[in-house]
Order: sequence, then C-alpha cells, then structure tokens
Amino acid sequence: MINNRSLIIVGGLAAAAWLASNSLYVVDETERAVKLRFGEVIEENIQPGLHFKVPVTQTVRKFDTRVLTLDTEPSRYLTLEQKAVIVDSYVKWQVVNPTRYYEATAGDEMMAARLIQPRVDESLRNEFGRLDLQQIIAERRDDLMTGPANDLDALMREELGVAIVDIRVKRIDLPEDVSSAVYDRMRSEREREAREWRAQGQEEAERIRANADRRRQVLLAQATERSETLRGEGDAEAAEIFSAAYSQDEEFFTFWRSLNAYRDSFEGDGNMLVLDPSSDFFRYLKSPTNRGLEADALLPPEE
Repeated sequence: MINNRSLIIVGGLAAAAWLASNSLYVVDETERAVKLRFGEVIEENIQPGLHFKVPVTQTVRKFDTRVLTLDTEPSRYLTLEQKAVIVDSYVKWQVVNPTRYYEATAGDEMMAARLIQPRVDESLRNEFGRLDLQQIIAERRDDLMTGPANDLDALMREELGVAIVDIRVKRIDLPEDVSSAVYDRMRSEREREAREWRAQGQEEAERIRANADRRRQVLLAQATERSETLRGEGDAEAAEIFSAAYSQDEEFFTFWRSLNAYRDSFEGDGNMLVLDPSSDFFRYLKSPTNRGLEADALLPPEE
C-alpha cells in the first residue's frame, strides 16, 4: 500500500510537472509571440511575460523583434541617362506584426529575407532610374535612400508584417567603361570652374590695377600742382627780394651781377669767348673807374 501510494504521488507530481511545463511559457523582452490552435492564430501579439496555454491543442510561436540586418549582394542599376552603377547596400528590418509575419513567412527568418530582397532591389532600381549620374554623386547617401525606405516600409508592413527601419548604401561604384567618361567629365567641369575663377581673378586684378593707376595719376597731378605753386610762390618772393635789393642801389647791383658773370665766364682753363669788344659785357673792364669802383681791381695782380 505504501509503495502504491508513493507511485501515485510520484506519478501525480510528474503529471503536474508535465502539465506546468506544457501550459506555462515565457515571452522574452526581445520577443513577441502568437498562440495557435491546430495552426490557427487565436491570440495575436503576445507581450513579454509569463503566459498560459492549453497543452496539446495550443502551441506558441515566438519571433525576435530586434532590428535585423539583411546584407544584400551588389547590384547593377541604370541611371536616368542609361549609365550603369554598381550599388552595395543593406537593409535594417524589424518584425512589428507577429500575426502577419507568421502568415506570410511561417516565422522563418530566411524566408522573410528572400521576400524582402526583391522588393529592396526593385525600390533601389526605381530610385536610381529617376536620377542622373551627377545627382547620384552629388546627393548625400542618407537623403538618397529616404524615399525608397519610406515607400518600402509601408508596403512591407502590409505584406509581411515587418518594418523597414532603414536602407543604407555602403558603396556606389562605376563600371570600368563608365568610370573614364565620368572622370573626364568631372575633370572638364573642374577645369571650366578653374578658368572661370582665373578670369574673375584677372578681371579683379585689372580693376584694382586700374584704380591704383588712377589714384597714382591723381596724386602725381596734385603733387605737381602743389610743387609748381610753391615754386611759383618762391620765384615770386625771390624776384620781389631781388627787385627790392636792386632798387636800393642799381649801379652796385649791376656791378655785382657783372662780377658774377666774369667769374662764371673765365672759370677754368681753356675757355674762349668770341665777343665784340664794344659789348656792354666789358663795360666794367674798359672803364678805369665807375662810380668810385676801380676797374683795375677786376684785373689780376701783376707779378
């Protein structure tokens, strides 16, 4: 009896443990779950925590709701002018509707990636197809992917129950046959810009040079005018002084000027003058006296 009772207790405990393990389940913070009865969803978007289900008839499927990364293979797209670019990109996606996600993919992450990949490829193909190569090069990559990410997010929420968090371009390459043409075009544009800057600089230099020359001419003219004015004033003042001195003793002034003329004329060796002896130049040499002035004083002393 004791052994039978022990077996019953042990069996009861085992049954209780089995019932508890098959009736209780835990949903982690990074997960969401759906409850199924014979494959049909009967409870959607189960939140994190401890929950109960009926054993055997009910099952639970849990899905990771963290942001996942789908790294796509580099693809070749055509631009607006039918030039090829090779784009390497990746997609950030997240499960937001567990029920729709389960119905579309059976909860298989690999299947979800295979369904998302063609949609991303189509969205990028359309985006690059509406832009020319210059716009693709000039625009920021984040801005370039904003439109496709928003459009694809709305579509994927409806079809797969997942959100497209972001689409990022890692690299944009040009095929070898296109690279040379693009580089030549970029070089031509840079050379054109350089010529424009040089022309503007030369024009500015000419303007500055012309302005400096004009100012120089104005300053020289003003300085010349000032110097002529000062010279004229000086000459006038000198003439006035000479006139005043001359008027005090005209004969002495004439005699003094003659002495200066004689000195300047006979200065140095080998000077020869051809003059008329009756010229007024020899006035003070011919007259022995002139108002008390001895002409002999002008002659060199005899040895």
